Amino acid sequence: MHPRVSLHQVALITEPTADFLDFCRSIGVQHCTLAAPCLQTKEARSAARESPVQIGCINHLFALHPDLERDTGKAAANLLGVIEVAAEVGAPAIYLLTGGRGALSWEAAAQRFADLLAPCRDAAQRAGIRLLVENASPLNADIHMAHTLPDAVRLARMAAIDVCVELHACWTESDLRGKLADAMPLAGLVQVSDYVLGDRSTPCRAVPGDGAIPLEAILCDVLDLGYTGLFDLELVGPRIEAEGPREACTRAARALSDMLDRLGA
Repeated sequence: MHPRVSLHQVALITEPTADFLDFCRSIGVQHCTLAAPCLQTKEARSAARESPVQIGCINHLFALHPDLERDTGKAAANLLGVIEVAAEVGAPAIYLLTGGRGALSWEAAAQRFADLLAPCRDAAQRAGIRLLVENASPLNADIHMAHTLPDAVRLARMAAIDVCVELHACWTESDLRGKLADAMPLAGLVQVSDYVLGDRSTPCRAVPGDGAIPLEAILCDVLDLGYTGLFDLELVGPRIEAEGPREACTRAARALSDMLDRLGA
C-alpha cells in the first residue's frame, strides 16, 4: 500500500474507532482521518494513540450552533476542545466545515468565520496543528459556505488558515489546474473519491476508477504542483453501502495506491 494513502473514518462511522483503526492496519493503510465526535471517549482516544496507523487529520464541524450568523461562542469553545484532542492523539491537522451562513452574505459570513475562529487559530498554532477549511458541494449549504475551490482558498486566506482540497467537489470546475496551483501552497490534505454520472443522491461517492472523474490526471497535476501530503479517501453514499464499506474501502485504497505508484508519488 502506498504510504500516502489515507482512509476517512466516515465510511465506517458506525463502528468503534478501535475497529476502524484495526481495519486500516489490516489492509495496509498507514494513515487515516478521524471524525471529531468519534474521539469523545477515553477508549477512542487511547486507541488512536496506541494504533500504528497515524492520525493524519481530524474532521470537525464548526459553527452548527446553529450557524455562523447566530453562533454565540459555542463553535470556538468546541473547536478548542478538538484542538486539545488532536494534540493528545498526535493529529497534525483539523479540517473544518464552517457551518451555514444563516442570512449573511458570503462576504459577511466569511468575516464572521474568521472572527469566530481567531482564538482557535492561535491555540492551534501554539499546538503545532494546522486548521484547514474544505470546499464542499452546495448541497451542504446548511453546514458549509465554501462551495468552489477558489472560495475555499479565499476563505482560508481571510481566516489565516489552510485548505483541504476535496476533488469530488471541484473536478468539474474550469481551469482546474490553475485553481489547484493557487490552492497547493495552502493544501494540508487532498481528498479523493469518484463520481458516477447520473447519481443524484447526496452524498454520492464512488470507488476511484468506477466513475467519470479523471483522477489520475488530476493527481498528476497535484503532484506536479508540489503537493507532498496525504491523499484521503472519503467514501460515503449508496454505492459504498451497497458494496459494503469494508469491501469498497479495500478496493479504493488499492486503486488509489496503484495510481500513486504509477505517478511516482
